[in-house]
Amino acid sequence: MIKLKITGNMVNYYFVCPRKLWLFCHQIQFENENENVRLGKILDESSYGRNEKHVMLDNIVNLDMIEEWSVIHEIKKTKAIEPAAEWQLKYYMYYLEKKGVKIKKGILDYPKLKQRFEYHLTNDDKEKLKCYLRNIEKIVQQKQAPAVDTKPICKACAYYEYCYI
Repeated sequence: MIKLKITGNMVNYYFVCPRKLWLFCHQIQFENENENVRLGKILDESSYGRNEKHVMLDNIVNLDMIEEWSVIHEIKKTKAIEPAAEWQLKYYMYYLEKKGVKIKKGILDYPKLKQRFEYHLTNDDKEKLKCYLRNIEKIVQQKQAPAVDTKPICKACAYYEYCYI
């Protein structure tokens, strides 16, 4: 079996919705057509202009921004799915650590809200991530998409019409 290359988006989607994770990984993608996704990309592109942004590593990890290879920033539009954003950020820290890059901290930035939150990767986080990554692999390898699990954020999701109409 080929080892699955897990991206930050996959970790994020795991926390948002296993169905979204499965659909995305099976090339059923609607993000380019979704207004919320387009607005998030505009916000990301227009924020923190003088820093090194969009650093792609191994064609797997796409860092929104990194300072001096020691502080990672993840830029988000809203706090609606903050646990997903937190674990996406921690995954980036974990991934870089496995590559030998020492990351001091990760920061979730919400430019529209003028808020930021600092995170550190603990040994407990690393153990949880290992479990989450195994779960992601299991979900992606399923023959069918997980069932719809209606949540308040569903109406803003790029997959809303696919799941409900």
